[in-house]
Amino acid sequence: DQVDALASLGIAATFINSAMIRNFDFNDRYPGGHPSDCLGALLALAGAMKVDGKSFLASMVVIYEIFARLSDATMLSRRGWDQGYAIGIATAAGVSSLLRLSLDATASAVGIAATSNLPLRVTRSGELTVWKNVATAHAARNGLFAALLAAEGMTGPGNAFDGRNGLWEKVTGPFELAPFPNDGGAYLTPRVQLKYWPIETNGQAAVWAALELRSRVDPLKLAAIDVFASKFTWFEIGSEPEKWDPQTRETADHSLPYIFARALTDGPIRVSSFDDEAVRDPALRPLMQKIKVISDDAIEALLPQKTLIRVIATERNGARHSVEIVNPLGHPDNPMQDSHVEEKFLGLAEPILGQRSRTALRRWWRVQDAEDVGELIQLFDLSPAG
Repeated sequence: DQVDALASLGIAATFINSAMIRNFDFNDRYPGGHPSDCLGALLALAGAMKVDGKSFLASMVVIYEIFARLSDATMLSRRGWDQGYAIGIATAAGVSSLLRLSLDATASAVGIAATSNLPLRVTRSGELTVWKNVATAHAARNGLFAALLAAEGMTGPGNAFDGRNGLWEKVTGPFELAPFPNDGGAYLTPRVQLKYWPIETNGQAAVWAALELRSRVDPLKLAAIDVFASKFTWFEIGSEPEKWDPQTRETADHSLPYIFARALTDGPIRVSSFDDEAVRDPALRPLMQKIKVISDDAIEALLPQKTLIRVIATERNGARHSVEIVNPLGHPDNPMQDSHVEEKFLGLAEPILGQRSRTALRRWWRVQDAEDVGELIQLFDLSPAG
């Protein structure tokens, strides 16, 4: 009966929760995707059944460690497939952990998710649509459903990766996952990057570079701006015509020319930087047209240990300005501190929750001590009685 109730409530709640996590492109990132997109499923379960804080965090670690290893081993985003594959599998495993399913049932959940969820990366190509914001919510929902099916006795393929017509044969070729911590491997969760700016991850350094350039020169005096970046950065946010004339917020927050020009003109990037009026602002187009994004193999070779962007800006009088940003704030080797996380949270929450946002922040910092995570979720209740 509990599983039936979770199925009816949790599937929709997972989709909605993960869509909210993802909507502003302001969450986290590990090379290959955004593991926090899976957390919509854990929050859905914690809102429908009693879950203590330690169990919640343990299941979250399961998600992050599996997502990271799958992303590293499969390199699916570099092969033209979307991150939803790892999202679905990691969600299925995390939910199985939270529901305390048996090893066999967990294997079935993973097999179901791995067999039925291989999305195309066209989601993040060209003029982006709102689907970009919910593609991984869809995958997390599928991962939850796989775990709920397994909990009811549904068996899934045990050879989804190495079997005939499996992932190895059709997509990736054979791979091995890095050892998990219980087998002597390192925890990869600390290598997850938190975003300081509400934009695509590879654009984080571009904002800092634009702000540094802004402090040196009037943008109106510039004749050309050459941005040297990794091949992947060029491919993701600086190689398509749509990135020089974005018509949607989703395209703009994945457009290096827009991100750079907006920061160079206005200063720090905010969620409001992607309002429709700002995105389609014709006055910004002339500056965007001066920006050229150049793939640099030497910079590409530094990934993922280093994230680097180099900017050479030339004034109309010939004067040149060079800016180089390495491992911007939020990078694993330059992590955001608690104060940065609090600033980010309160900046988003206080306009909606008022003083209650500080109570929520204080209690979520101590989530490991919670007897019922559902009580912490209620702190975000926006209903009149909430």
